Amino acid sequence: MTPLQSEHASADDAYDVEPLDAGGRSPRVRAWTRRLHNYVGLFLLLFLWMFSASGLVLTHSTRPAGRFWDERAETIAVRSVRAPVATGDVTMAADLMRQLEVVGEIGDTRRHPDGARFDFQVVKPGRVVRIEVRLDSSVARVTTIRLNAWGVVDALHKFTGVRMGAPAETRDWLLTRMWSFAMDALALGMLVLVASGLYLWYRRRDARWTGLVALFAGIACCGFFLFGLGTLVA
Repeated sequence: MTPLQSEHASADDAYDVEPLDAGGRSPRVRAWTRRLHNYVGLFLLLFLWMFSASGLVLTHSTRPAGRFWDERAETIAVRSVRAPVATGDVTMAADLMRQLEVVGEIGDTRRHPDGARFDFQVVKPGRVVRIEVRLDSSVARVTTIRLNAWGVVDALHKFTGVRMGAPAETRDWLLTRMWSFAMDALALGMLVLVASGLYLWYRRRDARWTGLVALFAGIACCGFFLFGLGTLVA
């Protein structure tokens, strides 16, 4: 064990054996909070980088990375299909997807008034498939749009499988449900990072005043965007 490792081990051991500090708080709580903060931060590292990169793409759409839609690759194919026996939009789309060997999240289903045509799209991060089916002639026109890596990152930033204002929609694709669960875990992990960071900062007496300045500056900035901009627009 190197001297540096020995020093860190001694510091952690001190937290484990020391019952209470001068303020009546257990150093063991601080040690475990610090470990939790570190490991949660490491686990979420790539997620946070990905959302930071996609956020930059969204706010700087005129930059080369933000012009991924202009660089899309689009192909069109005409396929024969069997008319679905199902009557619901999602079940019809699922039947046609199996025939066309397409996977992804079903969205934007639309039936034409004459009942002879059924349109829908299937979405995956970086790929959109638009399917137009003539039910009377059993012919499907399949338009596949593929995006570059920046398009994939942008899609992951907004990919939920459901739309606000459409409570009846559900996630049809297993990977969409898995991604939604991962995003819930990311949100909870961020709350853990914030709470543990506040606790660790508060325990550092030498940094309380500078920390308070940073904390209130962040609160003021966030408050401006939450309330100030609305007031200015009104």
